[in-house]
Amino acid sequence: MSIESLIVLLIVGAVAGWLAGMLLKGKSFAISVNIVIGIIGAFIGNYVMGKLGVVIGSGIVAAIINATIGAVILLFVVGVIKKVA
Repeated sequence: MSIESLIVLLIVGAVAGWLAGMLLKGKSFAISVNIVIGIIGAFIGNYVMGKLGVVIGSGIVAAIINATIGAVILLFVVGVIKKVA
């Protein structure tokens, strides 16, 4: 992985984590946690969208949308688990 790819991954993760926190009111964390949530969300979003057969497009905007969808799913599941526990 090149340094440029790593920088793009971190930016997409940060934006997606922040957006997911804003969409799920009060779930925003520190920038480092948002990056991790966004990166994990990118994997979840790509998996879920692939299974559903949904293609948003290509490019950085599509990557941010996919990662945000995955991050929202991740935060929702974590929230449900916290309520149960």
